Amino acid sequence: MNGTAEVRPEAERLVRVGEVEICTQTFGAAEDPPILLIGGAEASMDWWEDGFCSRLAAAGRYVVRFDTRDTGRSTTFPVGAPTYGGEDLIADVVGLLDALGLDSAHLVGVSMGGGMAQAIAARFPGRVASLTLIATSPNGPGGPDRPELPPMSDELARKFAEPQPGPDWSDRESVLAHFLAGERTFAGAIPVDEQRVRRVAGRAFDRSPAPAAAANHWLLDDGKEPAALSLGDITAPTLVLHGTRDPLFPYAHGEALAREIPGARLVPLQGMGHQMPPPELWDTVIAALVPHTGAAGRSRGRG
Repeated sequence: MNGTAEVRPEAERLVRVGEVEICTQTFGAAEDPPILLIGGAEASMDWWEDGFCSRLAAAGRYVVRFDTRDTGRSTTFPVGAPTYGGEDLIADVVGLLDALGLDSAHLVGVSMGGGMAQAIAARFPGRVASLTLIATSPNGPGGPDRPELPPMSDELARKFAEPQPGPDWSDRESVLAHFLAGERTFAGAIPVDEQRVRRVAGRAFDRSPAPAAAANHWLLDDGKEPAALSLGDITAPTLVLHGTRDPLFPYAHGEALAREIPGARLVPLQGMGHQMPPPELWDTVIAALVPHTGAAGRSRGRG
C-alpha cells in the first residue's frame, strides 16, 4: 500500500464489551499491524479525523478508532450521574481488543486516553505491541500534580477558576460553539481552523444520540485509590509526542514521560497546545508513528 492513496473507512459497527456496546470503525487491511486510537475526555472517535486515519492505513497500518462509552454511538449513561469510573474505561479498551480478536495492538492515546494507555501498558504488557502518548502526563505516583512538574498556565488556571456555563446540548450550534471555544482555550501557537473544528464537532454531534453524556467524563470518580502504577514497569516501545505550547501539561510533562519510561523517545510537536495534532503537524506525527508501529501485533483472527 503506498503512502498517498486514500483509504476509506469500513462501516461503523457496535461490539459488545462487558456491560456496554462500543462503536468501532476501521481503516486498512486487517493483516497489517493494528493501531488502536484512544481519544481524550469528551471526545468521540470523530476527533481522530478521517484524513489522519487514512494516511496511517495507506502506510500499511490497520487503524481502529472507537467511541468511548458516553460518546458517539457507544452506550451512554445518565447525564451528570455516570455509574462507572476511570477503571471501567480502561477495562473497555482491553475488552475491545478481545472483541476484535486482537491479542495485542499498538496503542495511541491522547490526553486522558494517554493516561489510560499508560495503565494498560503497565498492567497488561502482553496486550501492547507499542505505546504512543500524545499530550498527556505521567500516570504514576503523583501524576500531573507532581511538584517537580510545571502546573498549567496562569491563563488557563484563571479560565478554570471562572464559572463556565455549559452549552445547550439539544442545540447543534450551541454545542459546536462549545467545542470551538474549548479548542481555542487549549490551543498553542498554531491558529485554530474554525471550519475544521466545526466540521469535526458537527459530525460528532450528528452521530451522538445523547451529546450531553460526553460531559460525564469530567465527573468520573471510582471512589477508591487507583491501582499503583510505575512507569518504569512499562516494557512496550514508547513514543512520546508532546506540544511545545501545551497550556495544561507543559512540555516538561512529555519530557518526564520520556525520562521515566525505559527507552522512550520524545518528539516535540512545535507550536501545538493541548489538543489532537492538527493537520499542520500530521507529517511530523505520521513520520514518527509509522516506523514506531512497524511490528505486527499478535492476533487470534480479527472478527
